[in-house]
Amino acid sequence: MGKTLTEKIIEQHLIEGKLEKGTDIAIKIDQTLTQDATGTMAYLQFEAIGIDRVRTELSVSYVDHNTLQTDFKNPDDHRYLQSIAAKYGLYFSRPGNGICHQVHLERFARPGKALLGSDSHTPTGGGVGSIAIGAGGLDVAAAMAGEAFRLKMPKVVNVYLTGKLPDYVSAKDIILEVLRRIGVKGAVNKVLEYTGPGIKTLTVPERGTITNMGTETGATTSIFPSDDITKEFLEAQERGDQWVSLVPDNDAEYDERIEINLDDLEPLIAEPHSPGNVKSVKEIEGLVVDQVCIGSCTNSSLRDLKVVANIMKGKTISENTVLTVSPGSRQVVDHMIKSGEMAYLVESGARILENACGPCIGMGLAPKTDAVTLRTFNRNFLGRSGTRSAQAYLVSPETAAASVLAGKLTDPRSIGKPPKIDMPKKFIVNDNMIIPPLPPERAKDVIIVRGPNIKPLPELNPLPEKLEGEVLLKVEDDITTDHIMPAGAKILPLRSNIPEISKFVFIDVDESFHDRSLERNGGFIVGGENYGQGSSREHAAIAPKYLGLKAVIVKSFARIHLANLVNFGIVPLTFANKDDYNRIEQGDNFEIDLTTLQTGKVILKNLSKNIDIPLTHSLSETEIEVLKAGGKLPHIKQKHA
Repeated sequence: MGKTLTEKIIEQHLIEGKLEKGTDIAIKIDQTLTQDATGTMAYLQFEAIGIDRVRTELSVSYVDHNTLQTDFKNPDDHRYLQSIAAKYGLYFSRPGNGICHQVHLERFARPGKALLGSDSHTPTGGGVGSIAIGAGGLDVAAAMAGEAFRLKMPKVVNVYLTGKLPDYVSAKDIILEVLRRIGVKGAVNKVLEYTGPGIKTLTVPERGTITNMGTETGATTSIFPSDDITKEFLEAQERGDQWVSLVPDNDAEYDERIEINLDDLEPLIAEPHSPGNVKSVKEIEGLVVDQVCIGSCTNSSLRDLKVVANIMKGKTISENTVLTVSPGSRQVVDHMIKSGEMAYLVESGARILENACGPCIGMGLAPKTDAVTLRTFNRNFLGRSGTRSAQAYLVSPETAAASVLAGKLTDPRSIGKPPKIDMPKKFIVNDNMIIPPLPPERAKDVIIVRGPNIKPLPELNPLPEKLEGEVLLKVEDDITTDHIMPAGAKILPLRSNIPEISKFVFIDVDESFHDRSLERNGGFIVGGENYGQGSSREHAAIAPKYLGLKAVIVKSFARIHLANLVNFGIVPLTFANKDDYNRIEQGDNFEIDLTTLQTGKVILKNLSKNIDIPLTHSLSETEIEVLKAGGKLPHIKQKHA
């Protein structure tokens, strides 16, 4: 029986386990990436491990999230990150160089490599045929220290593409079509592997758009083969020597199959407040639009901005609509300036923002009260834009450009002949804003720079045999990490200060959560399906842990958040019978005996209602050991000791 591309690459990196779906495996990690919102904590954890230098082939620290400098906190953290990179052997991508996923795709991602990133959209690297997985910062810190990355061997879904995209339909519409079919939890513990004759019509940046937003399906990662199109891209980036051909076997067997005829696709849109709420643009065309934001790691490539610029050429945006453009990298900006296409955007009335995440992460450019905002981003969660009352829709660059000219949601197919764009045969390569690692003999003399906002890690102690406390909060299905630990310009600068950032845990769900948690010495959270979907931010586990959270009991978990809970000593449990969720109320007092954890069967005693509720879990033996130690950091320290 032949192998899928996913199986081939995982097999090459396999350290423990077998290629048996759903079983626990451990793989060697070749590359890591961090960004500044998650990186400060990841490197504090790396320092705590006590390794003198990263042990990966390549590790890169990017600054792209916390670039809004309203006080000392963000620039202090940037200096900390730069000094860490110098001391421990990392590349450092300076502020203004670009968004981590776009820059990594351009300059570092390689076919066949295993990349682990402390950002949930790390699967962008699958656009060049790498196994690129998002994870919590502690998992990335451990990988930099030479530890294997542990996960469930995923199922592999073949997304088989045929045909060719019609005019004004783009890669964003392909991944929106996937989301329309399987939703935001349809690919949990699965890899979306793209094949078929249709992939030959998609460039690497277009493939990167698809693998990037595949994260919103819950997928472990997404991947395209490394073929002639990959080779052409790497050669244009002056990295042709890094190309290798990587394709699935002709007789590869997949666990599931999704067939999409690109000829049949049309412009799509995700309605508030989920990437899975997908409709065709024509179904709701005419909606008045207040703001349009183009960019993010999903749609900020040179291809995307060229298309937008040429649609905007010689025109002016609607007088009642604001347009922002966030290029993905300096390389993109260089090309747009030299071709003259940046002028088309400026002259149309676009506000050109920094090469950073910006509005996508709520870092500035929040829309007005009750605004309708169209975004080429990957997420439209409630309040993520910075304005809780805003209605955020996700669209392609083509739909965004057509709509900002009209001031209302517009099917781009109605605006006339599509523009022709010319992509360069060779990209402008200038890595002067990427600082390479220092040699070990110089690195040992580097002094780590720490600002006053960087506080020590919270103490992680071994778990007791019995957990006791009350239900601090009961929540519904699809609770995101934005619900648990919001982002935005006010909160992101506190990422290295857990006592301060913990004041914002669940603030948009229940403003009293922080105070009640401290008053009651912690307790439990009860939730529905897909708890913890969205960002990889481990602060959604660390900050609740600081407040005394002991266990989370839900119908099901999102992959990365479950791992983050384990990493910080919070017990993740699921209902053996999902209907038992209805037998619990906020304020109930619980008692949970953990001595039966290894059996996979745990009893929750609801003391308030005098009932026993059976629970289960998907934890491996290693994860149980990590929990008992109090978390991954003490577990690693024990191992090294």
